[in-house]
Amino acid sequence: MTTRLTAGDTAPAFSLQDANGKTVSLADYAGQQVIVYFYPKAMTPGCTTQACDFRDRLERFTADGYAVLGISPDPVDKLEKFTEQEDLNFPMLSDEDHAVAEAYGAWGEKKNYGRVYEGLIRSTIVVDEDGKVAVAQYNVRAKGHVDKLRRDLGFTAA
Repeated sequence: MTTRLTAGDTAPAFSLQDANGKTVSLADYAGQQVIVYFYPKAMTPGCTTQACDFRDRLERFTADGYAVLGISPDPVDKLEKFTEQEDLNFPMLSDEDHAVAEAYGAWGEKKNYGRVYEGLIRSTIVVDEDGKVAVAQYNVRAKGHVDKLRRDLGFTAA
């Protein structure tokens, strides 16, 4: 089982390719607050709902001082299709070997219809301006999560 992060931990550094094949690093956001959310699979109903909720509220997050990064084990070409299809306006990053998900505690045992397997755990980690974990949420629900996160951060949901 991967160790989960908690508030005050140093956020693990990473560099991953985005939907356009460009390398994006956590270090690119030094001095900024960043919402790093992990989702299991692009172009599935729950993951699409969550991505579109972040897309639709990105302007509010940006105004409140947050950048948003989505990370999944999908390959770059699938993320490119997902980004285009849903008109996503923030970086979607490919973590095919799930090393970053493991470092963030977002990879581990899952249960689905009685079957136990290893996979991505839908999670959201908020990294503060100093590179420390401010909020760590695991096993989040896709629907309604973005509004709940905004409330947890002290903002209105909309």
